[in-house]
Amino acid sequence: MKLLLPRVLVLATALVAFNSLLAAPAKGPAPASISHGATVRLEEHAVPGKTTIFDFYSEFCPPCVAIAPALERLHASRPDIAVVKVDVNRPDVRGIDWKSPVVAQFGLNSIPHFKIYSPEGKLIAEGDAAKKMVRDWLK
Repeated sequence: MKLLLPRVLVLATALVAFNSLLAAPAKGPAPASISHGATVRLEEHAVPGKTTIFDFYSEFCPPCVAIAPALERLHASRPDIAVVKVDVNRPDVRGIDWKSPVVAQFGLNSIPHFKIYSPEGKLIAEGDAAKKMVRDWLK
């Protein structure tokens, strides 16, 4: 019985670790799109082992639409960077949805807006500092 307990603990720990790997987001061939106006926990969508750029956008925002192809190319060409698009619009709203829950959650007053997380999942830049990082990567 004494030998069985440590083996059970090791197995349980391994299962928890395996399940967390299954639940972790992975970088796909194109940027993921999340939120659709709802509140969101960005940490749950940061791609482990990658610098993750969260791009708060709306399809009704001309600057957002203009930068989208460059962000898609960055996502595709840099294996160390993942782009995750955070749609600020609720599905039934036309025009930029400044009253959506996600806009209120992050206090957004302009888009595109970027938040950048390190490969370890820590916020490293947002706002103007994040815009500068993105511009440098796009050069």
